[in-house]
Amino acid sequence: MFPLYDINRSRRTPYVVRLLVLANLAVFVWQFFFFPDPDQAILQYGFIPSRFWADPTSEWPRIFSSMFMHGGLAHILGNMWFLWVFGDNIEDQLGHFRFLVFYLLGGVAAALAQGLVFASTDVPMVGASGAISAVLGAYIMLFPRATVLSLVGWIPLPVPAFIYLGYWALIQLLQSFAGVEGIAFWAHIGGFIFGMVLVRAFALPQVSRRY
Repeated sequence: MFPLYDINRSRRTPYVVRLLVLANLAVFVWQFFFFPDPDQAILQYGFIPSRFWADPTSEWPRIFSSMFMHGGLAHILGNMWFLWVFGDNIEDQLGHFRFLVFYLLGGVAAALAQGLVFASTDVPMVGASGAISAVLGAYIMLFPRATVLSLVGWIPLPVPAFIYLGYWALIQLLQSFAGVEGIAFWAHIGGFIFGMVLVRAFALPQVSRRY
């Protein structure tokens, strides 16, 4: 299933979501068109668990730089679309600044989850999907009954958010245990759990009281 859009209007203009999309696109352009070797950029700025655990004090900036780098066009377009579809409502409920902090800390939690499971790997991890997974975890908690128009095969169907995102989370878990390579599934799982558990702590006071 691929989300086309959610039927869930937000009251605030999602300035932070727009800023994050632009920042990711700008880094992508720099990485692939201005950096001499895109792979070298990933090695230099990606999150490498073995290096992080060997020297966390000097390696922690890579956690943040890795959130804005991607391995290819399909990678960044998929991530930015999910952020665009689901991020506006979460920014609306958290407020602009709280949403930015929530997003970044969700990315940190995601990177550490992946780093704990694969502590000895030298393979760099890049992508915004861990932070976006925190947004998805927040969404399933705050808007479980919202409708997500999704492509099922080639047929657009309305799917409740708790079914769509629950299915998404289950796929991440199954594929992580199946040993599918090339995707940081434990970052997705870690970010999703972070979002589910902590979204209400970040929500605006009137939102927290409502839930």
